[in-house]
Amino acid sequence: MFVAGGAGVLGQRLVPQLVARGHEVTATTTRAGRRELLERLGAEAIVMDGLDRRSVGDAVARARPEVIVHQMTAISGKPDIKHFDRWFATTNRLRTEGTDHLLAAARTTGVPHFIAQSYASWNGIREGGWIKTEEHPLDPTSTGKGAQAISHLEEVVVKAGGAVLRYGAFYGPGATDDQVELVRKRQYPVIGDGGGYSSWVHLDDAASATVLEPVRSSDL
Repeated sequence: MFVAGGAGVLGQRLVPQLVARGHEVTATTTRAGRRELLERLGAEAIVMDGLDRRSVGDAVARARPEVIVHQMTAISGKPDIKHFDRWFATTNRLRTEGTDHLLAAARTTGVPHFIAQSYASWNGIREGGWIKTEEHPLDPTSTGKGAQAISHLEEVVVKAGGAVLRYGAFYGPGATDDQVELVRKRQYPVIGDGGGYSSWVHLDDAASATVLEPVRSSDL
């Protein structure tokens, strides 16, 4: 198993669950100082720049995994809702360029299975009832460039035969703190005048769902 973004808030919950199930896990981080963290979780740690095609290709070739799990984002710090595109700029690139780099590496190295993180908390299509399922499309205008990035990720991964998991907004240690104040001020979710419905998922449940995601049989 190759977990791209293994040092992230979800990756840190996912890696131990994979290891506990007997998988050999290689996990990536962008900072050398976090390699020790991943090793303590039971993974082989690799420093990788998800926006550098060569770095991604070298990391995947070195690991030669059977499954790639794409968990790369750059979401950290206090949410900047007023400048959403700026706050999400690197994450948007990781969901577009980074996804393309991982898929290219998968094809080159012969990795048959690919799972990627998507997002569906308050960005469901604004039609019909407020309850949405996996069958409902996402709102292409909900988060500006972020919506475009998510659409790109879902399209290219599914087209390549991979699986996409639409997580809700994360809660749990390390994920919630900076969002609580937005909820109190009725600034979250960002829909219209600040109202609306939002779906949340605990980090451990999101990790468990990823572990249980059946791998696809089609080749990349």
